[in-house]
Amino acid sequence: MSRCPWCPPDDPLYVAYHDEEWGVPTKDGHHLFEMINLEGAQAGLSWRTVLHKREGYRRVFEDFDPAKLSKWTQKQIDHALLDAGIVRNKLKVAAVVRNARAVMQHFDGSLEAFSEFLWDHVEGKPVQNEFEASSQVPAKTEVSDRLSKALQKKDFTFVGSTICYAFMQAVGMVNDHLVSCPSFGKARKAAKRKA
Repeated sequence: MSRCPWCPPDDPLYVAYHDEEWGVPTKDGHHLFEMINLEGAQAGLSWRTVLHKREGYRRVFEDFDPAKLSKWTQKQIDHALLDAGIVRNKLKVAAVVRNARAVMQHFDGSLEAFSEFLWDHVEGKPVQNEFEASSQVPAKTEVSDRLSKALQKKDFTFVGSTICYAFMQAVGMVNDHLVSCPSFGKARKAAKRKA
């Protein structure tokens, strides 16, 4: 058995991410908020780029604390754009602040409520796919379309359907490890424990 083919075997950080995090269901609202923003940062780039800057993102964006980020001024946004520890894209940096404000406004700052809102889109349980080849794995689905629209209605940005599906895969809302991957069974067992 071998890992999903998208995981580069020569990158220990990526291998650890694939083996220990990707596809493992999490309802931790703080982690979900971090991941929705990191997936948005990935738009047009490789996940490898964002993954290797993850600690920089945590440092620059106050460990993804929506209460703190929602109060950021334009000066703080401009300062973040000078930091090489993140992808320095004006729209993506502003999106993190906007998304934090959306959490504060639409979920009363509750990351638990944010988590429930996200997971309601899969009825609280991870979708268990059984793909045998990467070509079978979709870039988006009807569920990610609905999630994208729902997030946009709540003023989130950089949450298109493809970004939402990548997010759903990453946080275990769907198990898209190939059936031949050792992590397929681990993610499935984790889903049963968290159901």
